[in-house]
Amino acid sequence: MNERAMDVVECLLTARLYDRHTDLDENDLPPAFRMALWSGDGVSRPPRVDEETVTEATGIDDPWSEISGQMFTERDTFSGQLSFTDDEMAIEWFAERADDDRIQANPVLAYHFEDDDRFDVDHEAARADNRPVQADPQWIDGMLQEYFDEEDEEMLELVDVRAPAEIEVTLDDLVLTEEQETEVTKVGKAIEHREYLAQIGLREIGKLLFVGPPGTGKTSTAKGLAHQLDLPFVEVKLSMITSQYLGETAKNVEKVFEVAKRLSPCILFMDEFDFVAKTRTSDEHAAIKRAVNTLLKSIDEVSLIRDEVLLIGATNNPDELDAAAWRRFDEILNFPRPDEQMRADILRIVTDQIEIVDFDPEAVAAETDGLTGSDLRLVLREAVLEALVNDRTELNQQDLLDAVEEFEDRDHLRNLDTLEAALEGDDHDHAATH
Repeated sequence: MNERAMDVVECLLTARLYDRHTDLDENDLPPAFRMALWSGDGVSRPPRVDEETVTEATGIDDPWSEISGQMFTERDTFSGQLSFTDDEMAIEWFAERADDDRIQANPVLAYHFEDDDRFDVDHEAARADNRPVQADPQWIDGMLQEYFDEEDEEMLELVDVRAPAEIEVTLDDLVLTEEQETEVTKVGKAIEHREYLAQIGLREIGKLLFVGPPGTGKTSTAKGLAHQLDLPFVEVKLSMITSQYLGETAKNVEKVFEVAKRLSPCILFMDEFDFVAKTRTSDEHAAIKRAVNTLLKSIDEVSLIRDEVLLIGATNNPDELDAAAWRRFDEILNFPRPDEQMRADILRIVTDQIEIVDFDPEAVAAETDGLTGSDLRLVLREAVLEALVNDRTELNQQDLLDAVEEFEDRDHLRNLDTLEAALEGDDHDHAATH
């Protein structure tokens, strides 16, 4: 059996059956097919399927060559449109060659073949496992264009929205502590069982605060969670509230939460949360303070159970948060600098695609006390570039150890520069008081 021919026929058959079964909707289409068939604000009926569409959906460069020998297929040479000359013949050809796993992975096919004795498939289960349309880039872009007008362009300075398919980091790319893994599992279960939690009245859940030094994986974990749970990722950098382009921002803060609710279920990630506490205790402009108060009120009012918005705040400086900020969150999750074993595991992950002679991650980890996951990636970058300078694409253990030493030397110089700048500032302040 030619798997490539099966993939092409599956794409054509999915479009044909989707058009035939009008009680199906876009959430029944597999994401790859749905995104390829998307037109305007949805998937039209009948979907228009040409060679370019099939290539986008399947990754097969010349789809017609894979199925041109079948009696039930045809191609319009002018438009490149692909279709069946006989639907029933195409369905039977596919059914004779498909297995349960292939059909179960496609809700449209599971719906059509559910009552066929040759297959043990369940449409509702297939649909439940299918990524929802609200997680597709096209759907998100369309919603944002519909919701924002020209006067709202400044909002783009405040909010970054990414579809799960656009998030490259996964939880498998990260090394988490046991506590972090447990909390990630809890969050997944809470989202999965939202209706049950609402039924029993448990609503104080779904607001997390990630705390820890820069580079310890706070943002990556939030993104990895969005990728794993197929949720849109709405990121807000709170320091942008003071941007000169935002002016009166209270209404824009409200819109951030409105966008999250419209994209729900989604993750709303608020970085630099210590900015809230700094603003509340500073002499900032009254408009900025109003924006922060609006933010805190909006946090109080948003709910994972009611609004299907998982709120995650992050801060590098938890000591700067006041009680008013702390009490907004039902769970505080610590992101410490990785210990030696975690550093070794991180090194294994980040070097996975690189050939390294006599690689001993434990030995490298022992020399990297205090370094974060972000630091270790910079170490690897230095080792790779240094090897390329010497016309090598194969690394060795010494390359990594040399890169660690080079990184620490640079880090030491940076710390000296920071210290000197601080001392100069103290001298200036001291002189100004006399």
